[in-house]
Parts: sequence; C-alpha cells; structure tokens
Amino acid sequence: MELFRNNGTLEISEIDPFLAELLRQIPASANPDSVPAAEQRLFSAPADPAVEKEMCAEWKLYVEPELRRIFATATETVEKDLRQLGEDAKPFANRTLRIPLENSEAWLNALNRARLALAAKFDFTEAELCDHYRSPVGSRRDLSLFQVNFYGFLQEFIVRELECSSERIAPNEV
Repeated sequence: MELFRNNGTLEISEIDPFLAELLRQIPASANPDSVPAAEQRLFSAPADPAVEKEMCAEWKLYVEPELRRIFATATETVEKDLRQLGEDAKPFANRTLRIPLENSEAWLNALNRARLALAAKFDFTEAELCDHYRSPVGSRRDLSLFQVNFYGFLQEFIVRELECSSERIAPNEV
C-alpha cells in the first residue's frame, strides 16, 4: 500500500482486498447504534449528570443533535469516496482510493468515530491499544484491534498531509 498526495487528493494505492474491505467498513464501524458503550463514548455528557442535571439536559437537547448531524454528513462523504473501491471489479485486484483534500476533515471524523466505537464495543484496554507489535488475527476481537490501529495509521497520514499543506502556504497568502 502506498500513500501520497497527488494533485489536490490524498491517494492510497495498491490497496489489497483485505484492507479495501476494512476501508469499506468505516461507516458501519463508526455507527454506535446498538452498542451502548460506543454510544456513551461518542455522546458523553459534558459533566456528571448526577451533579449537573440541567447542563447535561441542555447538552442532550442542543448539542447532541448537531453532533449527530455532523457525524452523518461526514459518514456520507466517506461513503461517497469509498464507492471507488467498488466490489464489482476484479475481486482480488489491488485498488486505489483518492480522497479530495476538502474531504479530509470528514475522513478524520469518521475514522476517529470508528476507532472510538470499536474500542468501546470490544472494551480494549490501554495496553492493548498501545501494543503495536501484536499481529496475529485469530478472532473478531483481534481483527477489530487491527482495524483500530489501521484507522489510526490512516488518520496519521491525513493529519501529516494536512499539516504539510498548511506549511506550504506562505504568510502573505493567508
């Protein structure tokens, strides 16, 4: 797999079928529905509900719906970009994914939610999340830990490329 910037896009080429499938799973993985721990992690209250009842009620009424809207919009953007990895072409061929730079924030949003939701769903410990040398995938839980790390790697690539593009802007261009 190769990652680079190319004419206003972030390009990921030579994506093997396994990683292409993990990419296709981002929208579903980012959806916390039916996983209370993931829902709680993504929509956590700003304070202790037992102490700050009014603040938490206002948060749920005013902020949470907007967060859900932002999350849904980001997911739609990622889903549109992922159509490039269509399953109808040669099933075992490597693929290329081109992410327009203007979609980077949506990708960071969806990848972050997927990582948080998977970590909550499988109750990964801090030690497991920091163990980057663990490689055997022998269970659904192991695969999910691999997904969390793979999505983190992609986030790092996107952030690094966004930082590079902001450094290229000369001070008099801002």
